[in-house]
Amino acid sequence: MQKITLLNKLEVPDIAPLNNGSGEKQDATDFGEMLTKAIDKVDQLNQEADQAVRNLATGQDKDIHNTMIALEKAEISFRLMMQVRNKIVTAYQEVMRMQV
Repeated sequence: MQKITLLNKLEVPDIAPLNNGSGEKQDATDFGEMLTKAIDKVDQLNQEADQAVRNLATGQDKDIHNTMIALEKAEISFRLMMQVRNKIVTAYQEVMRMQV
């Protein structure tokens, strides 16, 4: 059985500095792309969970343990995405309330 630790499951994005000191801009992932990738990952986890439930219901897979893990991964990632969305909306509303 593999020991699960937090450090081996974290995905740290590679964030390059905006310039290399010579004034030239390096390629850096912008916020929109990062958000799109995160939403795609949540969608992928949801599709995997749906497929696992279908396989369990049709008898193709009899492992309820992995099915439940897939469902929990999908649920947790969706809840995290919703919290991030709520924070973004709140930040946008705060910026819109600022007086210039």
